[in-house]
Amino acid sequence: MRKVVSRDGTTIAYEKAGEGPPIVLLNGSFRDHAIFDALVPELAPRCTTYVYDRRGRGESGDSPEYAVAREIEDLEAVIQEAGGSAVVFAGSSGANLAIEAALAGAPITKLALHEPFYRVDGYPKPPWNVAKTLRVLMEEDRREEAVEYFLGSFLGLTPDTVAEWRKGPIWAVNEANAHTLAYDLAICGDCSVPADRLAGYTTETLVLNSDSTSAWLRAAAQATAAALPNGRALELPGSWHRINMDVLGRALAGFAAP
Repeated sequence: MRKVVSRDGTTIAYEKAGEGPPIVLLNGSFRDHAIFDALVPELAPRCTTYVYDRRGRGESGDSPEYAVAREIEDLEAVIQEAGGSAVVFAGSSGANLAIEAALAGAPITKLALHEPFYRVDGYPKPPWNVAKTLRVLMEEDRREEAVEYFLGSFLGLTPDTVAEWRKGPIWAVNEANAHTLAYDLAICGDCSVPADRLAGYTTETLVLNSDSTSAWLRAAAQATAAALPNGRALELPGSWHRINMDVLGRALAGFAAP
């Protein structure tokens, strides 16, 4: 992978592919750049893609003290590699991070978001002590329990669903990146849609959700789009918290076009 150095000296690993307008792909909880392995080929004929490992994951470095501002700087460093400005697509908690970066003035030409982790009225918020509980589990190196706790208490998955996830091939990646869940919780804050701040963000923004996702994720996507002066909501075919890659690729390539 290629490397760029973020403002605090942390090395961020990224890959570049394709031809056309630049688009930076930003992943959510647990994942590294490999989550976009199926999406990049859909985009590469029409876009230059930049996918990177968020700090603490994959081949990227990390710092002793975490701050959301450092992750914003990481994204800005990758955007600089893309020519100084770029379209950004981000999903899950990565969408929350992209929003914070956009509001902080990152050079984003267009913003595409997939199901940010917000909770609107009518849907319960995660337990108030979720961050503390997760921190205790990680201090005791109880990674498996930390992953299960995050999936159940924060994402609201049922025990049966979590048990099915444990049988899947990505469970080992979940445990390996469990220490970064605290980063995502810091990014999400109290999970409220920052409507007052979004009201001043005028960059064109596309907010996506799957037609088979959870009701709270659909509501969060719609509320985010509604809060943006130049926001547009779009529902696409898929499954829980996932849009079919061919459909997503076409939508993003069209959105990224000048």
